[in-house]
Amino acid sequence: MDELRARGWEKIRWVRDHMPVLALLEERYAPEKPLAGKRVAMAIHLEAKTARLALALKALGAEVAVTSSNPLSAKDDVAQALSEEMAVYARGEATEEEYREFLLRVLSLRPHLVLDDGGDLTALLHGAAWDLGRETLGVCEETTTGVIRLRQLEREGRLRFPAVAVNDAQMKSLFDNRHGTGQSVWDAIMRATNLLVAGKTVLVVGYGWCGKGIAQRARGLGAEVIVAEVDPVRAAEALLEGFRVLPVREALPLADFVVTATGCISAVTYADLLCAKDGCLLANAGHFDVEIEVKELYARGQVRRVREHVEEILLPNGKRVYLLAKGRLVNLVAGDGHPAEIMDLSFSLQLLSLLWLAQEGRALRPQVYPVPREVDLEVARLFLQSRGVRLDELTPAQRAYLGLA
Repeated sequence: MDELRARGWEKIRWVRDHMPVLALLEERYAPEKPLAGKRVAMAIHLEAKTARLALALKALGAEVAVTSSNPLSAKDDVAQALSEEMAVYARGEATEEEYREFLLRVLSLRPHLVLDDGGDLTALLHGAAWDLGRETLGVCEETTTGVIRLRQLEREGRLRFPAVAVNDAQMKSLFDNRHGTGQSVWDAIMRATNLLVAGKTVLVVGYGWCGKGIAQRARGLGAEVIVAEVDPVRAAEALLEGFRVLPVREALPLADFVVTATGCISAVTYADLLCAKDGCLLANAGHFDVEIEVKELYARGQVRRVREHVEEILLPNGKRVYLLAKGRLVNLVAGDGHPAEIMDLSFSLQLLSLLWLAQEGRALRPQVYPVPREVDLEVARLFLQSRGVRLDELTPAQRAYLGLA
């Protein structure tokens, strides 16, 4: 256990040295302790960069409890290390029952502030754990799937506290979803399979910000890339960026790799996979394990584990497909998630958004709010500062010409 904990601290120290924006914010706010007396519940993939954010929130005065936002994405060494500093309820390879119990134990903190990734804590606070949210000032949501769930609650008139769509901030979507997902997905796929990408055909299902990053990095690795979309504007964008655009079922017989990034159910169905190329590798980059019809694959195919995060599934028609990370978020289950420098931006947005909710939450209506524009700009400025980049400034005459004076 001591060795596991020591390895966790090594990882946390490494990312700390590569997350300069968060360090600047901690240095600025820690002396004031603006979160003193506040209880923060976190459900977010529990690895080294998450631990760095949790420690920053503690340094700002918060009482913090943490779990993972996916049953398979917690890193045991990091969880053990972080448990020396705060309440941690997580383990790698948790069962669905354990995962739910961990979420409830985090919420037993009766949080003032919630940091969610995918919306599971928020869903419990609107259902089975209603009583545990009576003091909740608001939630900050990290990912597309969670924002979708928040907006549904808002439309139904059931959202009980304000929510900040951190996922939609420019300094998140433009960098985390595109550059972070693009790099980390292929890092995980290559680690899990030890196979060549160059010269292969990759099908990317979904061309939002995450899909864009996955497709661009696949092309950079030497693959031919096909995009499948339901949105005509995104499909046009993919076409004019040099990718082939085909329906899933037409592309599957050509694809060596399939990566889903839609945030929707059944993007690749069992019936689709009967048309797949023999030996096709399947990975999911969306939050939940519903984009590929995994349950149907398990129920109708013969499953054999062939590598740590790879299962061979023999279909009734004699074809084989290889499912990575059980159809869960491949970059967290089979890898270490996004690069530290990318998560530095996202987690700095989270920290500043939590501070905003702590100050303004009681005066806000229960609806979904964008990240305040000044927060987005501050993270951008600090990022450039950390890289030694300077900008031009508008002259008074230019400001007057643009109507900004």
